[in-house]
Amino acid sequence: MPVRAYIGLGSNQQNPLLQIHNALIALKQIPQTELAGYSRLYRSKPIGPVDQPDFVNAVAAIDTCLDAHALLSELQSIEQQQGRVRNGVRWGPRTLDLDLLLFGDEQFNTGRLTVPHPGLLQRDFVLYPLYEIAPDLQFNSGELLAELVKEHPDDELEPLDSPEICY
Repeated sequence: MPVRAYIGLGSNQQNPLLQIHNALIALKQIPQTELAGYSRLYRSKPIGPVDQPDFVNAVAAIDTCLDAHALLSELQSIEQQQGRVRNGVRWGPRTLDLDLLLFGDEQFNTGRLTVPHPGLLQRDFVLYPLYEIAPDLQFNSGELLAELVKEHPDDELEPLDSPEICY
């Protein structure tokens, strides 16, 4: 039975719009997985080092028969294919960042993966795109996504014209 998962996408290097576009196409190619939808794109200020370009962010919904760790491996492979280099700098510039935000209603914290994604509930660049594609979402904690969006002003987000993703 497929699980609905939500993926956060972000890029601020090497043509971020193209990076996100190509990542959405790559998500569609993951085995045993279907791209169910995606938000429009947003420009946001970086978290962490401020001497870097703004990010382009989005959220995608997928339905997958993979387990969470196998899905994470697929996401990291896509990042690598698009030039992601993990240099140990937290929140630094990157060609592509794919974060597994939610995996059904599962909750776990292993050495490799934490679901729900830490910080998910505090990041406007995740909450607003997620709200676009899952406005009725309720977290395991009982919190409603719609209520969290009301509590977090989107002052730092700039909606972008998002071209239709061609397959």
